[in-house]
Order: sequence, then structure tokens, then C-alpha cells
Amino acid sequence: MDEQQRRLDELGPARPSPPAWVDHEWWQSLIPDDNQPGVERVALGRALYFDLRLSADGTVSCASCHDVGRGFAERRATSIGIGGAIGRRNAPTILNAGLLAGPLRNGRAADLEEEALLSIVSPVEMGQASAEEAVRAIADDPRYQTLFHLAYGHAPNPVDLGRAIASFERSLIFLDAPFDRYQDGDTEAVSAAAQRGWALFNGRGGCAGCHTMGPTSPLGTNGQFHNAGVWAWNLDVDDLEARAGAILDRDASPATVDALALASDVSPLGRFLVTRARTDLGAFRTLPIRNVGITAPYMHDGSMATLWDVIDHHNKGGQASDFLDRAIEPLGLSEQEVSDLVELLFAMTDLRFASQNLAERERQGELAARERPFRRDDLAFRRKIALDDEHAGRHRRRGAPRDAMP
Repeated sequence: MDEQQRRLDELGPARPSPPAWVDHEWWQSLIPDDNQPGVERVALGRALYFDLRLSADGTVSCASCHDVGRGFAERRATSIGIGGAIGRRNAPTILNAGLLAGPLRNGRAADLEEEALLSIVSPVEMGQASAEEAVRAIADDPRYQTLFHLAYGHAPNPVDLGRAIASFERSLIFLDAPFDRYQDGDTEAVSAAAQRGWALFNGRGGCAGCHTMGPTSPLGTNGQFHNAGVWAWNLDVDDLEARAGAILDRDASPATVDALALASDVSPLGRFLVTRARTDLGAFRTLPIRNVGITAPYMHDGSMATLWDVIDHHNKGGQASDFLDRAIEPLGLSEQEVSDLVELLFAMTDLRFASQNLAERERQGELAARERPFRRDDLAFRRKIALDDEHAGRHRRRGAPRDAMP
């Protein structure tokens, strides 16, 4: 945690508001009236973000899965929480999370405040029995007593704990990329390949339909939920739907939905776990593409190791199913066009991460050159999920059946 805080300091002072080109009225509408930004609130949230005491056994903090040195995400395909618990979701970056209309991949939290508390009580994340238990772990600390009073005028309490972490996350605005300078008229800010990629993005590639870019969508997402064909080829969807439905009929509490989403075999059902609508089977929120170069692996299950894999997936039209979004179809892009889109995506990383972005571009490029010719079709058509063998091995070592559910 100390090393992460040092890295955070190196990134420079917090920027609690987006650049002028972002619609500030829209941005303000995303912030709850009772949690307007403030220096004291950001400072409290930062302290809590790195504090291991918020977890039940003192081993996990928010930063454990949203690592400053890894683009505020992590390099693992899926997260490992308290006690080595293996989750089923890839941890998204929290960079620019305050500019998302809603957090979490299946939309089960209304705002960042609710999301922060869900993570604290999740049995596969921080494992606390309740937010009150987390507060008790820090309530006697004189530093926190002072910080809570400065930020909110109260002693440490669960509501302000969630508000403070959300305030810190809203200060992580990273929207100064070469792409932005290109948009401002600097034609030399990005490569010719990235410029061709931008034309494809808005044209034949069809990316802009879901990865909308503009003053009220600065992260490259429409905020909607789609089944983009990231769909395990061997799923028995009817069985999973029936099993999830039976559980939710008994208990549809936020804690149950959270557990099903993060730590069960029905996790791939996505948005369905929140809405129970068949049209939402396998649907997840469109991922932002800002700073995407430094947040591998990709997709909600972390099954794609490189941005080449991501573009290959969309180029082939994803995994066909009855629930595939109508906008997902084969694109017929050439190898050069695939590379051009990849170059564009790397150009969307904030300049404060320039060295990390370059290193990641080289790492992913080498990985794609070595492995892509042998697995491109399998990944594109979802004939095999990269995590299947690993998860199967873990289940066998633990003696659990492959279809075990909590």
C-alpha cells in the first residue's frame, strides 16, 4: 500500500473536475447532492481506499484489486479477495469512474457510494459482515476521527465511509491523452495508424455505436448493457437461468445478487441477475475505452489478454447465440485495419501513464505476435475460454465439482 501511495503522488495532484470540453452540467448531475466534492472528503477517501483494516481479516483494501501501478485495475483475469477467494469478474479500472453514469458491469449499484459499500461486505472481496463492522475497525483511530469530522461533520459511520471513497474515486480524472490533443487539432499527436483507426472507429468498424465519444460520454461508452458475444461456448443458458431464478425467488437482496454476480457459476448471465429479463442474458455494460492500454486483461471475465484479441473478437462477430446484440456482426477487417484500431486504443491512455502505456504496448504486441495465430479463431468464436483450464484445476484441487455454486 505504501508503494501504491508513492506512485499516486507521482501522478500529481488530484483533478476533481473534468476538462472544459466535458459537459460540466452533465458531470454535476452524476454527483449526489449530499456528497459534493471537497479536499477534505478526497483526503478521507484516499486514506480509506488504501486501508487494509476495512477488510474482515486485514489483508485486502480497495487498492488490492484496483492497483495504482496497474492502471487502477489489476493484471489478473479475475480478482482474488479475502482468504484467497476467487471471483468470476475482472476488476475494472476506477480511473474516471466518476464519469460513468453507473458503476459495476451489470449495473447492480446505483452510484459509486453504493458500490464502495458493496465491495466491503462482499464475501469474495473484503468480506465484512456489515459496513458497521468495517467502521468499528477504524473508529478508534484519532486520525479518522479528525478526518471524518473535517469531511462530513460526523464521527466515523458507514454512510460517510461510502461517500468518502466515492469522493476519492471522483478525483481520478485522467483525460489528457494523445488522442485528446489530436482532437484539439494537433495532427502529429497520434500516429498515422491511430488516425486511420479513428476513421474506422467512426465508420466501417462500427465502434462508435456503443463506444460513444462526446461531451456527455467522454469515456467511450454509451452506458448501456449489451451481449457482445463474450459468451462461453458450452454454457447451458436455460439451466443457469433456472438456477439463478430459483435463488432470486427466495432472496433477491443486493447481497445475494452481488454473490451470484461475483462468485457463482451464473455470473455469465450478467445484467439478467439484476433485471430478470431474458433480453439481458449475457449483457454487460459497455466498457469505457479510456486508458484501456494499461488495464489488460479485457472483458468482464478477463478472458482476452491483448487489445488484438478484443478487436479479433469483434471482427469475427463474437460468439453466436440467441442473445447476441443485434449490433454485433462480422466486420471483415484486414490485418492492417485491426492494427490501426489497436493503435487508436493505445493513443487513448492519459499522458501521465505514457511510460507504462508504451511498455504495455510492447508486451501485448509480443504476446499477440506469439500466440494470436494459434488462438485467434478460438477466442473470437468463444470456442474456448482462457480461464476454463485454470478454474477447472482450482476446483479439482479444492475437491469441488465443476458446477458448484455458493
